[in-house]
Amino acid sequence: MTTQTAPRSHGAFTWMDLTTPDLEGAKRFYHQVFGWEFLDLGAEVMHYHYALAQGRPAAGLGPSQPDSAMPTAWTIFLAGAEGDAERVRTLGGQVLLEPTTIGDAGKMSICADPTGAVFGLWQPIRFIGAAVEGEHGGIAWSEVNTRDAAAACDFYDKLFGLTPSPQGEAYFILRRGEEMCFGVQRMNAEWGDAPPHWMGYFAVDDADAAVERAAAGGGSIAAPAIDTPYGRIAVVADLYGALFSVIQLPAAA
Repeated sequence: MTTQTAPRSHGAFTWMDLTTPDLEGAKRFYHQVFGWEFLDLGAEVMHYHYALAQGRPAAGLGPSQPDSAMPTAWTIFLAGAEGDAERVRTLGGQVLLEPTTIGDAGKMSICADPTGAVFGLWQPIRFIGAAVEGEHGGIAWSEVNTRDAAAACDFYDKLFGLTPSPQGEAYFILRRGEEMCFGVQRMNAEWGDAPPHWMGYFAVDDADAAVERAAAGGGSIAAPAIDTPYGRIAVVADLYGALFSVIQLPAAA
């Protein structure tokens, strides 16, 4: 068991959180799927919760606010730096939430890339983000799904200084040297009218068992488990439609 203690490099995945209309229902669902326990950070932050995997922060859950336009969804946060929000605008993206300081934890903003995919930026002060990765209940991978992969690769390359590495014709890994930060997938006609979006993958010990637990907890299966060179993967929606993926990593991982 390893615990992440250092801030991530610029542009790397750092956190993932859920906005939900039913916090207690979501907690029951994700406890059933991942075994998460939860830490309520209090009324001063609207009862935002850390989801804990073996006592370590793995993700966040927060209640929808009546006057908020935030959808019921998981949001991927990438490690940001001062001035990133303005660079997002310069590069053709949008800033949906201006950089906002969250107590002594850090500074966050919500953005959309030029293809329409929404993501967050997190600049840590005392809170670095997820302390667990690649283990059951922890994030394992993230990617942006978009119909214009070339535009997305160009945007994230210029924003973070990452190099796209083609993995066939429809998938790219954004790298800094040997570090793999996230993926970019080109959406084709099989995706139908699904909008561009970011997707996070949570590691699980058994993908099929996780899917069964999700269905038993009231979720739905958007894509059943399949084997890939990177592990056994399924896409799940929780009780309120928030999509996420689970991945059973190869033993060597």
